[in-house]
Amino acid sequence: MLDNTTWAFVGLVLFFVVLAYYGVFGMVGRMLDKRAEEVTAELDAAQRLRREAEALLAEYQHKRVIAEQDAAEIIAHAEAEAKRMTADAEVALKELIEQRTRTVEAKIAHAEAAAVAEVRAVAIDMAIAASKSLLAEKVQGKVAADLISSGVDEVKARFG
Repeated sequence: MLDNTTWAFVGLVLFFVVLAYYGVFGMVGRMLDKRAEEVTAELDAAQRLRREAEALLAEYQHKRVIAEQDAAEIIAHAEAEAKRMTADAEVALKELIEQRTRTVEAKIAHAEAAAVAEVRAVAIDMAIAASKSLLAEKVQGKVAADLISSGVDEVKARFG
């Protein structure tokens, strides 16, 4: 009637009764519930952290896009400014070249005028000297002095 299997079963039942009497099942349940709550809290925290990470990622991607647009605008502005400065420099260079050309041309014209005036003065002086010597050889006396004087005055008036 009572064999070893029956006694083993009775021992097992008594073991469970003793465990129930001391509240081991309740403690195990509370421990499992506590562990389940911890796992749930960790999962909630992980989900919250994931949402925050996704929000940060989206924010930084948006900032990157804005930064790339700003960089493109800065580059475009710099290129436009460089083109404008190049055009301004070309205009300024042309103006400088034209101004220097005008200055050089004016100096050349002035030098030509001075040279012409000097040549004219030398020619007049030579003509006067030649006239004096010719008249001195051909005409003598008071008539000669009057002719020379009037001739010199006339040459000076015409060329002088």
